[in-house]
Amino acid sequence: MIRFLGICVQNFIQAAKYTLKGNVRLSSVLVQTASIGFDSLGICLSIVFISACVIALQVAHQFLMSGGESYIGGFLAVALIREIAPGFAALALAARAGTAITAQVANMQVTNQIDAIDVLKVDSIGYYFAPRIIAGATGCFCIVLLSELTGVLGGALVSYFSIGLHPIRYFNSVWLMLVMKDIYISLFKGVVFGAIIALVCATVGYNTRGGAKNVGESTTKSSILCTIYILFADLIIDILFYMGN
Repeated sequence: MIRFLGICVQNFIQAAKYTLKGNVRLSSVLVQTASIGFDSLGICLSIVFISACVIALQVAHQFLMSGGESYIGGFLAVALIREIAPGFAALALAARAGTAITAQVANMQVTNQIDAIDVLKVDSIGYYFAPRIIAGATGCFCIVLLSELTGVLGGALVSYFSIGLHPIRYFNSVWLMLVMKDIYISLFKGVVFGAIIALVCATVGYNTRGGAKNVGESTTKSSILCTIYILFADLIIDILFYMGN
């Protein structure tokens, strides 16, 4: 796993150099953003919305019995924006779009399309990786932002219909307990997680050899590796920004 991480870092540096040289076409980035972000939007929002509703349903009565129902919105918003929205959205994105990236690149590798690009003196890593990394970071950023809004609204609905908590009291606690730092860090997580998904999945696909069976094995491997690296990145970001608190 350490060796694979080193390969990912090398590929990222090469893709960054390719991008800084101005070789990335905007049309390629837009196509990949639509494929990675827009096509995954429904499943990501659904997972975060349902998760927020379940948490609100579980804690609403406990808060009510202790007289702290006015804090449900703030509690849910902090948990949702700090961890649930970026984490769940990224994991859903990896399962849906990440495996698709691996399958695409792996198919091109086993059918020698990447070799053809190399023969044409084109940087194949930059050509295939850079648009996907940019699109992954951009798409995950937007998905995390929309997921946070969707989750907070889902919590408000459940709180109202389960214990009759008025939306004004709910959103007032959100306003009081949530700080802008949490939002900035969660969006930063979205950028990092999206880039990790695209980089890891493209690297697994690029290193695939063999035939159709190996393509299937690579998609499974990429999903597992994405989950591990996303969780590690989440831990590191939390240590950097929240340990002092």
